[in-house]
Amino acid sequence: MAKGDIVARVRQLFNDQEKGERPVERSANALFASTSMIWRVHGDVTSMMVGGISALLLQMLHPAVLAGVWDHSNFRSDMLGRLRRTARFIALTTYGDRELANAAIERVRAVHSTVAGVLADATAYRADDPALLAWVHVSEATSFLNAWQHYGDRPLSLAQQDRYFAEFARVAIAVGADPVPTSRAAALDLIGSMRASLHADARTREVSRLVLEHRPDNPLAIPLYAMTAQAAVDLLPAWARRMHGLNRTPALLRPVVTGGALGLASTLRWAFSEPVA
Repeated sequence: MAKGDIVARVRQLFNDQEKGERPVERSANALFASTSMIWRVHGDVTSMMVGGISALLLQMLHPAVLAGVWDHSNFRSDMLGRLRRTARFIALTTYGDRELANAAIERVRAVHSTVAGVLADATAYRADDPALLAWVHVSEATSFLNAWQHYGDRPLSLAQQDRYFAEFARVAIAVGADPVPTSRAAALDLIGSMRASLHADARTREVSRLVLEHRPDNPLAIPLYAMTAQAAVDLLPAWARRMHGLNRTPALLRPVVTGGALGLASTLRWAFSEPVA
């Protein structure tokens, strides 16, 4: 397949052409400099796909986050749309002109302000709860970075990882999250402190099934998605896999999944390495 075909297919995956969406252009007036760690990590398509699925599985373990998605979105009928919106928000706040980035942040805040409900145990929840937003953020930040460390072409040093968390924290704070970790150690501490609030039930596993068993429209993409999804499961902490009832790839097959994801990452970096006519 030619470079242009690969790029076109990836852009179609992340941009809703029916809505006239086009890829986010990298701006010299973005919230972050081109030398930032967040530009490096968020620019790798395969890492972001693997990390994005892993992050979503982590997020859904929080009952209030799950309820917000289950009760107030069409995720079950339009999973691709949900993933596209998340990917576009990440792209805009990382690479887009700061005016566009700030507008995207305000749109998210406005949507969150309208989402509220009551859990089965009568606990009230709001999507703009700073603690819930912190869980969503730390799930994404750790998952994106873990995926980069496994499949990116230049793993970050510990100091660079801390820079990544500090940079990404600016977006989380702007959205309204609190507390927001600014280092890897702080992120892991926050996840540890929130584990007692996590829970898995039939709805959690239904979301997991929808995500992991999704079948792209293009038959050629089905095995690639399945491999990406399994790579995402393998990245989850062992306790999170147990809660979802998921298994890590058996040791004998692990090199197949890892090698396939690395190969996909290499192919996509090649496809996007030069402007495509």
